Amino acid sequence: MNRFANALAAAKQNTAFDSGSIGTLSEKTLHSVLKYYLEPCDDFHEVAVGRYVADIMRDGCITEIQTRAFNRLRNKLAAFLKEYPVTVVFPIAKTRWYHVTDSESGEVSEKKKSPRRGSVYDAFKELYKIKMLLGSENLYFHFILLDVTEHRRTVQKCRRNHKGVELVERIPNAIEEEIFIDGKDDFIKLIPEGLPSPFTSRDFAKAIKRPRAAAQTALNVLSAVGAVEHIGNQGREYLYKIKDKDKS
Repeated sequence: MNRFANALAAAKQNTAFDSGSIGTLSEKTLHSVLKYYLEPCDDFHEVAVGRYVADIMRDGCITEIQTRAFNRLRNKLAAFLKEYPVTVVFPIAKTRWYHVTDSESGEVSEKKKSPRRGSVYDAFKELYKIKMLLGSENLYFHFILLDVTEHRRTVQKCRRNHKGVELVERIPNAIEEEIFIDGKDDFIKLIPEGLPSPFTSRDFAKAIKRPRAAAQTALNVLSAVGAVEHIGNQGREYLYKIKDKDKS
């Protein structure tokens, strides 16, 4: 049995999720699987560090698994970074399958594959929320791209949820790719090849196959860590250059 399969088995023993029913806490199983994947020994899980609890702490290093909402991590991360190296792990659903459970009848739909594909560039909207901390020499990132099955259920349609469906649980099936960012200088890895020099946010959006708003957020973050530099304007368009590439 490989490392990921071991982690999945351990997580199923330690969460309330049942593959034949709806879980009670969105992300619980995903978080647990990744915790056992990254650190199989639960002696190092949920370790008190000052006024906070680290997901994993071993040999003086902290690992925090954050499945969403990096803004909630700010205070905890700021406190940890003062004394410890911290790796923030962010899972991304690269391949997505889903079931929908009817909340009234309990009927579960057939498993379908979503046309939506995740990529590492989906991380930038979360990184933007902790932009003020990205310059820390103690901060590292580990992006895990997964094949995931989403368990959804029907809810009453409303203004905030016009589709009438909500996500309840994400169960990882396999790891497809892992990307490590070892400090702010390593963000250069996240700049796609083939960009013109200089380039615009429109060029960047085309290269990463994401909407322009997502590209602008990514460039904001990449500028903050010094991977790219705003060098002027072309009409209403900002022009950027890749710092390291242009220095070499």
